[in-house]
Amino acid sequence: MAASSTATRLSPPRLHVPTTPSPHPPFRRSRFSPLRAAKLEAVLSIGTHLIPHPRKAETGGEDAFFVNGDDGGVFAVADGVSGWAEKDVNPALFSRELMAHTSTFLKDEEVNHDPQLLLMKAHAATTSVGSATVIIAMLEKTGILKIASVGDCGLKVIRKGQVMFSTCPQEHYFDCPYQLSSEAIGQTYLDALVCTVNLMEGDMIVSGSDGFFDNIFDQEIVSVISESPGVDEAAKALAELARKHSVDVTFDSPYSMEARSRGFDVPSWKKFIGGKLIGGKMDDITVIVAQVKAVMIPDDEGVDEEKGQGDEQGSAVAVASSEQKED
Repeated sequence: MAASSTATRLSPPRLHVPTTPSPHPPFRRSRFSPLRAAKLEAVLSIGTHLIPHPRKAETGGEDAFFVNGDDGGVFAVADGVSGWAEKDVNPALFSRELMAHTSTFLKDEEVNHDPQLLLMKAHAATTSVGSATVIIAMLEKTGILKIASVGDCGLKVIRKGQVMFSTCPQEHYFDCPYQLSSEAIGQTYLDALVCTVNLMEGDMIVSGSDGFFDNIFDQEIVSVISESPGVDEAAKALAELARKHSVDVTFDSPYSMEARSRGFDVPSWKKFIGGKLIGGKMDDITVIVAQVKAVMIPDDEGVDEEKGQGDEQGSAVAVASSEQKED
């Protein structure tokens, strides 16, 4: 019997999740310095791929994402809660508007490169009815990755072939994640899981919606990353593998394993003959893959020249939903 999603329940009142500090070592600078008047800064090279739910391909699905190459690099993913469709509300509208406002407020002075404050501003400006889980990650030039997450969008850091950091999903109960909402009963930026991770040159970041992480195991992620020539190829390969698993009724997915551990399973008579709840979980699948790189920045660069370079990077800002999915 294939596992099926029950994530149509809307959010009960919010609970607060405390911030947890990062135990990881700081960004490691290069051991050599060919120019005394130069410094190393951390930047992200980012690849993305989105595949909508098979039954939602025509409407574009309900995930949305945002990437920006300014400063160290910023990305975000929002997953519209499908339960709103039962109220004749398009769940995609909220997630898409939330990501659009994330782009708008990125340079706001009050945000000050803080993903939790960016979450606050974007949520407050969103007027669409609905709700969404969301994650925002920002890389400082010093190599510190700042993360703010509400719900079950996830992020993992891979270093030297090992997953060395993972965010934890927030949920009220199985298949009912924390979510930012247009309703007062939803969560706010104050409920976000906020953390920092000290990264090194060469670290890989893999982030995405629950439709990705529900259908793929850590060892598969590490394997695909190691075999991919670049971040674009890695994001596409990971999304396609998760998509393949999601429609496989014989695949014992992370989602089906978690469901069984929470007491959801086939009827007793099927258990008696060896049956169990298995299968992938069909859903929108969004994947973001980013690699940490160190670039040499001459200290004698003029302020105007640095500003011009920042503006050029800023032109790569993209707010995307599955309406703009890659070929």
